[in-house]
Parts: sequence; C-alpha cells; structure tokens
Amino acid sequence: MSEQTKYTEDNIRSLDWKEHIRMRPGMYIGKLGDGSSADDGIYILVKEVLDNSIDEFVMGAGKTIEISIQGNKVTVRDYGRGIPLGKVVDVVSKMNTGGKYDSKAFKKSVGLNGVGTKAVNALSTFFRVESTRDGKSASAEFTQGNLENQEFLEETSRRKGTKVSFIPDETIFKKYKFRNEYVAKMLKNYVYLNPGLTIIFNGEKYFSENGLKDLLEDNNNTDDMLYPIIHLKGDDIEVAITHSKTQYSEEYYSFVNGQHTTQGGTHQAAFREAIVKTIRDFFGKNFEASDVRKSVIAAIAIKVMEPVFESQTKTKLGSTEMGGDLPTVRTYINDFVKTKLDNYLHRNTDVADKLQKKILQAEKERKELSGIRKLARDRAKKASLHNKKLRDCRIHLGDTKKENYLDTTLFITEGDSASGSITKSRNVNTQAVFSLKGKPLNSYGLSKKIVYENEEFNLLQAALNIEDGLEDLRYNNIVIATDADVDGMHIRLLLITFFLQFFPELIKEGHLYILETPLFRVRDKKETIYCYSEEEKQNAIAKLRGKPEITRFKGLGEISPNEFVHFIGDDIRLDPVMLDKEMSIEQMLQFYMGKNTPDRQKFIIQNLKVELDIVEEV
Repeated sequence: MSEQTKYTEDNIRSLDWKEHIRMRPGMYIGKLGDGSSADDGIYILVKEVLDNSIDEFVMGAGKTIEISIQGNKVTVRDYGRGIPLGKVVDVVSKMNTGGKYDSKAFKKSVGLNGVGTKAVNALSTFFRVESTRDGKSASAEFTQGNLENQEFLEETSRRKGTKVSFIPDETIFKKYKFRNEYVAKMLKNYVYLNPGLTIIFNGEKYFSENGLKDLLEDNNNTDDMLYPIIHLKGDDIEVAITHSKTQYSEEYYSFVNGQHTTQGGTHQAAFREAIVKTIRDFFGKNFEASDVRKSVIAAIAIKVMEPVFESQTKTKLGSTEMGGDLPTVRTYINDFVKTKLDNYLHRNTDVADKLQKKILQAEKERKELSGIRKLARDRAKKASLHNKKLRDCRIHLGDTKKENYLDTTLFITEGDSASGSITKSRNVNTQAVFSLKGKPLNSYGLSKKIVYENEEFNLLQAALNIEDGLEDLRYNNIVIATDADVDGMHIRLLLITFFLQFFPELIKEGHLYILETPLFRVRDKKETIYCYSEEEKQNAIAKLRGKPEITRFKGLGEISPNEFVHFIGDDIRLDPVMLDKEMSIEQMLQFYMGKNTPDRQKFIIQNLKVELDIVEEV
C-alpha cells in the first residue's frame, strides 16, 4: 500500500468548535462573498447577533435595538434582559449552549440550534460581548474564537441588556465591505415582522405600525396596485395581498419566526395554493391557478414551534407541522386564508369585482399566448439539447450537491470570444454561461408576448426557469458580463430593461448584478496588478515604480482564460443592480428607455462622461 493511501489512527483528528467553524464556514453561514450580495456571510453574521436581540423583544424585554457599522466593525446593542452573567463566555463559545433550548422561554424563537453567535465569534478577528443586569455586568473579548480577556463589575450604572461588537475576519471574508442598503433591507424586515420595535441603524430610525402591509407599500408603487392591500392577521399568521396592474409574474415575501425565507418552502407553497382555492370557491369557478396568481404581490409570516429549515442559513422552510396542538402547516394556512380572505371579499365587493376582471383578462391573454408558448417551450428544449446558447453548470446536470444553490451563477455575455473566455475559466460546478447574439431587443412598452416570440428572451427565460415566478429559479446570481464601452453599456441597459419589464422581482430580491472587469493590467517581471479604474492604475504604477508594462483591456474577449479566472473566482467583483426607491419601475423604464428628454440627456452627460472618456482614449 502506498504512503498516500494509508489510513491509520494518525489520520483521525478531532476539531474543537472554533476550528470546525473556521474550516467549514459555509456549513454555518452559507456562502462567504465580499458583501456585494445580500446573502453573503458578513450579513448572516449581523443577522445571527441581531436574532438574539429580536428574541428579547419578542419575549417582551427591550423595545429598542441600536446597530452601528463603522468601517468593518459591527456593534449591536439591545435593552433586553441581558445574558446571565455567569454564562456570558459559554453562550458565545460553547456549542449547543443557549437559552433557546428551553421551549418555555423561547417557544417560537428565530433559531434553536445554539450555533449563531459562536459562528460570529469564531469568524471574527475581534469579538466582544457585554451583558448588564441587576446593576452588574460581565464582558469577554475573543480573537478568532479564542478568549483573550474577561471582566466582571459588581456595580454599574449602565442600562440592562446585551452589547456585541465584532470585526469579520478578512482571511475568511476577503476584501469585504458592508453595503448599508442590504443591512437596511434586513432591518426593515425585522420591524415589519415586529410592530412596536424600533431599530436605530447608524442614527436612522426604522419602525413599522402596520407590519406586512407596510412591507408591500414600501416595496411597491401603490399607484400600480389594482386594489388596496388586503391585510389579515391571526395568532400565528399574518398575510398581505394585492395584485399589480402592470406586473406579469408573481411576487412573494415569506417569513418564518422572523426569518426571511427567500427560497420559500412549505408555508409559501401552501399560501399560493390557499389563494387559488379560496378565490375559486368564492367565485364558484375553476379558474386556472396561473390566472388567479398572475400579477399577485403578497407576503406571509407564520410562527412555528421548532421549525426545520433546509439549510443553516434558514432560507427555505422544510417543516410540515406547526407544532403543539395545531394542524399541519398546509392545513393551518389553508383554513386561515379560506376564512379570512373569503370574508373580506364578501364585505368588499368592489375589490372582488376588480379581482374577477383581472383573472378573466389573464385567462384571455393566456389563451391568446397558448400556441406561442408551446412553440417557444419546444424551441427552448431543442436549443437546450444542442447546447447552443447555454453552457450549464454541474449542479443542474446532477453532478454536484444541490446545497450549493447559493453559489450558482449565470453569466450573460455578448459575443463568442467573451463567452468562450468565461466558459474556459469558470467554475464548472456552479457557474454557467449564456451567450447573447448581438444586442437584445428594447422591450420597453412591449407585452409578454415578445418574450416567447424573441429567441434570445425565450431561451434566457427558459435557462433561468422563471416563466411562472422565482419559486424554481435555477441560478441565485444572474450576472451581466459586457464590455466597459458604449456598446457594452447599451447591452446592460437593454437587459436590465427586459428584467424590469417582465421579471422585476429578480431585481427586488437582489439576484441581478453587473460583472466588474479590470480596465488595465500593470505588471513588471515580479508582479501583475489588475486595475478597475484610472486611480487604481496610477497607484499600481507608483507601487511597481520604474516603467511597468501597461495594457488597456478593450473588451472581455481579449482577456485570456488564464487571466479571466482571477475575475470570476474568489476575487470576483459584482455591482448589484438595485431599484431606486424614489422611482416606480414604470418611471425608471420611461426615464431610461422612453423618448429622449432633457432630463435624460443631462443624466448621460453627468454620469457617463468617465466611460466615454475611456472609450475615446482607446
């Protein structure tokens, strides 16, 4: 037997809690990332600490939570009961230790596994926890999970509660930075789910009086709503429902015990089913489910005893039981929606009339599109068989684990050379490539029919599997990868228009990005530096001194696969596409893709000057 294949006692090793977390961080916080995505690990760390403060509020202790992010340092302060002083070290450094195992104290807690703050501790270069209660306090400081200092105070005037500060480890989360937009969205969800709670983030106050009704209003243009939001509440459930006048697809916000289940789960599936069943029964007609749910915008939040999620990051509910003496999740939600929504429609006949007209219009459009849709699906299947447009990743070919969904990425490229470079340098397990042929059609103002008639749009829709909503979205990250020139900018805008027009929830849920690629390569015999701006280029020249070789990349196609691997691997830079909360989707589309206006001309002059200057240099 060779040395490489020997298997003895020496091969067996036990890891302590912090070593295991640091060696396998993905098991505890999902994907790592640099903060450009809302589900990157640094935000999960914030959430894990915040969850404990939320649980205190739920238990009736502390109505205000203060959060500060300065640079890479995060501080969370609540005014709850405070951690029992003798257990301050244990609850942040001993696995399977915490108050949430006592179901009496935390009946429907956010998390029950006793891992959260331990993961934050282990994955931080600095971690400090301080608890104050009964006029006394205790604190402890750690480095990468190792206890460095511990203090006890017999007397203190500080208010009771818990304060946690940490700095994520840059050796784990490389070149990361916090984006306040993502943190703010997380905090808004917390206040929607906990009316009466005040969260102060970097001095800005977040508060909600009307729960999920506020969520729908804040995330959507009320002028586009077909009827006022239907807001229904029960002991362990809350829902809000409306339909959009213009949106094509379904859009859901779902939560379990305060967790935003972005991938849905048993509760969201039951909710979708319950909406259809209730409306069919109300009108006494067997409407097609897709017609009832077309353009629906809805939110559901439920509380479950000891929920079971399909991953540590709790993005999809797997539980089928509510717990205690309650029925199954499916039965509970169906019964609630059946009773409450049916009563609402009987009392609000004007809403019922608008809803019926909407369904009949959806039915008419579906029948008109039925032939086109069938042909489009057949073309998509045929194209998929011949692999002309899509180079898929192994996760969808059954060759790797489905748990890696958070890392799945589809690069949308233009031209054979660019798609060829990315295809050769990608991670074949999780990264796929979709190749465009020329510039896409400007879809502004066009109907959904064009998605099926236009080959590029039809195949892109099929590749993403989003025809009937995001429930089965095949890629977590959709990345537009085009040249940094005028043509590339135009293609980006056309693709963003397509998604805004027909699938805005992709952008609302943070799935769409722009790939940042270097403009310059600066190198000498010892070192190569890739630069994404003129400023970075000048810094690189100063660092290397002398007369380094400077290359200006004119397009993605001329970057070799050997170099491209640096730009779509661990050091990938993604710029998230976010909606402007001050403008409706229709206003944005009109501004960017409508007829030329003085305002748009002024915008182009002010914001695209840098890109135009770069093109002129070349």
